[in-house]
Amino acid sequence: MQAEGRMAAVEVLTFGETMVSLRSTGPLSQGGQLSMHAAGAESNVVIGLARLGHAVRWVGRVGMDPHGDFIARALRAEAVDVRLGRDALRPTGVMLLEQRTQDVGRAFYYRAGSAGSRISRADIAAALADGARVLHLTGITPALSDAAREVFTHAAEEAAGLGMEVSLDVNFRSKLWSREEAREVLRRVARHATIITASDDELDMVCTGTSGVRALGATVEAMAAGLLESGVREVVVKLGAGGASAWTADGHHHVDAVPVTVIDTVGAGDAFVAGYLSAMLDGEGVPARLQRGALLGAFAVSTAGDWEGLPQRNELGLLQCIGRQGTDR
Repeated sequence: MQAEGRMAAVEVLTFGETMVSLRSTGPLSQGGQLSMHAAGAESNVVIGLARLGHAVRWVGRVGMDPHGDFIARALRAEAVDVRLGRDALRPTGVMLLEQRTQDVGRAFYYRAGSAGSRISRADIAAALADGARVLHLTGITPALSDAAREVFTHAAEEAAGLGMEVSLDVNFRSKLWSREEAREVLRRVARHATIITASDDELDMVCTGTSGVRALGATVEAMAAGLLESGVREVVVKLGAGGASAWTADGHHHVDAVPVTVIDTVGAGDAFVAGYLSAMLDGEGVPARLQRGALLGAFAVSTAGDWEGLPQRNELGLLQCIGRQGTDR
């Protein structure tokens, strides 16, 4: 594992697979041009945080190929502290994103047996030992392989034992594993989490039936209450165009989505998490965390790409102060 650059004390540490994303503007079966991007839920989050001035670190593996070079360069350019493993035997993962119609996009993964799926305890050991305020995890990583699943579980336990806050975004991907497999793994890890983020149809995957609450068929409110009783501090539910809600010991909080013209919804959930964690690191309360999360989500959906349109800190007010003609003058 190679350390690329030194930085201030790390606020958020994460690990996972970042792939090369090849995007089409129409049906892939018809050919045409593809644009090349770096894409991964965990790296999307830390790029969003880095643009807001936070010290972040990403750990991962890529192949000894030009795709891996591209990913390393893209993350370094965004001020992410990269701890990178290079694998001479396995390739960097690839994802094709097809805009099949104006309203329907499809993802095709070529990541089975990829370098990123073979992440190990050795890859993350030094980064965990260095410490961070927050370890951010997503439910995508444990879906990649048995090895990645073991590292995911170990990291959550280790980070909690070291006093880090653990942020878990369920981020379920049905093309990678089943809901039953996800529940089995994520419920075990949820007990170490300080903050759990999920969409309203994902929350049951981390509920354990605490205090008689049954995950299947239970309301979002009941599942959130059960998670709070089990020791989770904040249960955050992403509602897309409906905004977002959070449940804490102090009660329920809600924020509406920021009204924007939707261009591309890929990466919106990761942008929301980046905004939420940023406000938390700044010492803001839950309502302000939700507001910043919704704001970054709006930047994400109103621009193309997973993270390319996310704001710098001095741009946070941009969506609120544009003129009637859409130009900041």
